[in-house]
Amino acid sequence: MAYNPHVNQATFIKSAVHPPDWPDAGGLPEIAVAGRSNVGKSSLINTLVNRHRLAKVSNTPGRTQLLNFFRVDDRFVLCDLPGYGYAKVPPHVKAQWGRMIETYLAERVPLKALLLLMDARRTPGDWERDLITWISHYGRAVLPVVTKIDKLPVSKRKPALGRIAKAMGLPPKQLVAWSAVTGDGLEPLWRRVVRLTGTRAVDVAARAALDGADPGDR
Repeated sequence: MAYNPHVNQATFIKSAVHPPDWPDAGGLPEIAVAGRSNVGKSSLINTLVNRHRLAKVSNTPGRTQLLNFFRVDDRFVLCDLPGYGYAKVPPHVKAQWGRMIETYLAERVPLKALLLLMDARRTPGDWERDLITWISHYGRAVLPVVTKIDKLPVSKRKPALGRIAKAMGLPPKQLVAWSAVTGDGLEPLWRRVVRLTGTRAVDVAARAALDGADPGDR
């Protein structure tokens, strides 16, 4: 797993479904992570915050069924949303997930932005396009992240990004190409997260040295 030198600590807060159970963000800004089932949300979260098992990684789509909240360095809160699409669950459960996500995206006050993950090997569809339109209506920013870019040969990466950008009606430069395996896209993604949350960049290595700690210790 790639190493993010900008994060020192990340902790799980709680899982929740209904608004009364959502955690108090303590005045911190919040970012949500959304995408189709098995798109790599857990891997992205774990890489972004330097924790191998903070978000559970599974080969079985649909494992995430709740809103899972994490605090990152007392700088912002990150919320992992249930995956959409391929999960082998009853239709009424999928409907419940949809209502839960819609309520969260519309009503969560600290929420500043949505990281929308899309697999580099697939063309996004109506769900991704509708989600961008819908969440933008509520004044949230959207950051499109193309995951698993390492699964493609280098020669096919730029065409894949162009295809996805065209399908989404976005300029290619707006996409972040990401790999949790190689760390590709980590710095661009982190810079945008810092900008979207309104937090300042922190040199964790320098801070850890002043504290007498090894920044690689987790």
